[in-house]
Amino acid sequence: MNRIEKIKNQLKERGIDSFLVKNLPNIRYLSGFSGSAANLVITADKNYFISDFRYKTQSKSEVSKDFEIIISIQNSMTFLKDIINELGLKRIGFESDFVTFNDAANLRQEFPEVEFVPVNSMFEKITTVKNENEIELTKKAVEITDRTFTELLNIIKPGLTEREVSAEISYFQKMFGADGDSFDSIVASGERSAFPHARPTDRKIGSNELLKLDFGCTVQGMKSDMTRTIGIGKVNDECRKIYDIVREAQQRALDKVKAGITGKELDAYARNFITEKGYGNNFGHGLGHGLGYDIHEKPAINQRSEFILEENNIITIEPGIYIEGLGGVRIEDDVIVKTDGCEILNSSSKEFITL
Repeated sequence: MNRIEKIKNQLKERGIDSFLVKNLPNIRYLSGFSGSAANLVITADKNYFISDFRYKTQSKSEVSKDFEIIISIQNSMTFLKDIINELGLKRIGFESDFVTFNDAANLRQEFPEVEFVPVNSMFEKITTVKNENEIELTKKAVEITDRTFTELLNIIKPGLTEREVSAEISYFQKMFGADGDSFDSIVASGERSAFPHARPTDRKIGSNELLKLDFGCTVQGMKSDMTRTIGIGKVNDECRKIYDIVREAQQRALDKVKAGITGKELDAYARNFITEKGYGNNFGHGLGHGLGYDIHEKPAINQRSEFILEENNIITIEPGIYIEGLGGVRIEDDVIVKTDGCEILNSSSKEFITL
């Protein structure tokens, strides 16, 4: 059963006659389209791809033959109205996680005779388990990110700014074959490494401090996501201590990854160890997340997640400790869930590296 057929089965289960898809990663997942503007309409009998003149040629080469391509030179609402009238659609589902309140209100105002039904989790049952091609693309993306980290170790030195390092990340990943960065890189030095999602600034990297690097790339839509924390010169004893704790916590979680475990069970293996070492209050985010056409997707790996991992889920394992005024450590790998364990995709060293 292909992806679209699985969506059609869910239409029947949910009692809706069609589904409006607006989230671009989901559009790419179903149709193959990699552009920045499109809508899909999935019905029991027909599937429509709607975009504008900019993507007239691109859509012909990318969009699956399962879709009738409609290129709009007017408002896409006009074509949606034609589809609704032609097929007599009465109950249309939409992605409640990605359609704003205003967009939903506008749809209902434009089409008062149609019931628009907010739907969540429509995709998670089919997107979380990766196929062979998606796995190979992810491996390629991870390989590029690993190679980029190796190159960074040759150029990072005191005096470079965080922003300059971020630019080098983008450069190397594209030079090694990536389509682009999978998210805005995190480059955080010194005390700023205590910010879990610090954005690069003009701060110059100093001596005897931590440097946290969190970055990834995209290859044909699939993402990589890796974090390494290194020392610039000799860091103090507490920085080394929390590094060793985070590394051990990550390994404890990696050792427990397998199909059948829940996200919260897996999270606990790392979190409990960090807590035992006295830093539980300094680990404030989840252990990991799913990875695919979105950089953050199901399954969630956190204290609340009841999601049961399945073979060929791709997830991150990324515990961290962050201490205000001192710095922070996070170590992250991308892994494929297997029936009896996991395949760790990253090859970059997790020994404490000092430059």
